[in-house]
Amino acid sequence: MFDFLEGYDLMGAFWTTVQLTLLATVGSLIWGTLLAAMRVGPVPLMRGFGTAYVNIVRNIPLTVIILFTSLGLNQTLGVSLGADDFNAINFRLAVLGLTVYTSAFVCEALRSGINTVPVGQAEAARAIGLSFTQVLRLVVLPQAFRSSVGPLANVLIALTKNTTVAAAIGVAEAATLMKEMVENEAQLILIAGVFAFGFLCLTLPTGVILGWVGKRVAIKR
Repeated sequence: MFDFLEGYDLMGAFWTTVQLTLLATVGSLIWGTLLAAMRVGPVPLMRGFGTAYVNIVRNIPLTVIILFTSLGLNQTLGVSLGADDFNAINFRLAVLGLTVYTSAFVCEALRSGINTVPVGQAEAARAIGLSFTQVLRLVVLPQAFRSSVGPLANVLIALTKNTTVAAAIGVAEAATLMKEMVENEAQLILIAGVFAFGFLCLTLPTGVILGWVGKRVAIKR
């Protein structure tokens, strides 16, 4: 029944998807946290930058961003992110594009968590002499992350599915292999079912685990 899978590196394709997801998750959490700090910071220029970044990037299709990393950064400006091999360059560019896009949503999820922290706590921390950075790092962000586990889980699940857009620049992940199989095989429904099941295996555990974590770390007010 599944003889059409022979000769195709299904596990390798999904492993590439997992790598894209993990690397883009780390990058998005770091950059998204910095953007959230900018948006609630005391410096008007940084607040303006954070606000403009989120509003612009969220409204640009991910496909456009991914194509820009390849056509704009690599082919026009020669940016290779330290890689020499064509496949490695496209993989790194895809991670960059996914990070740029997803960090805007991470920022908003964290900002919603920051808004749940009572203003009095930040004021008390400033009253004892802590700087804005210290207040954010020691008081606000730990609580914000705990309050934002649910929204961040949704962002991570969306990121896992968004990795399929990397096929637009030739990254050999699951969607690229699916396209190749559809072109070469006649089992369209079975192929779609196999890949749908593969993505369910990636996203469902993520939602369940992070949902459980969110309940465990939720702040009781």
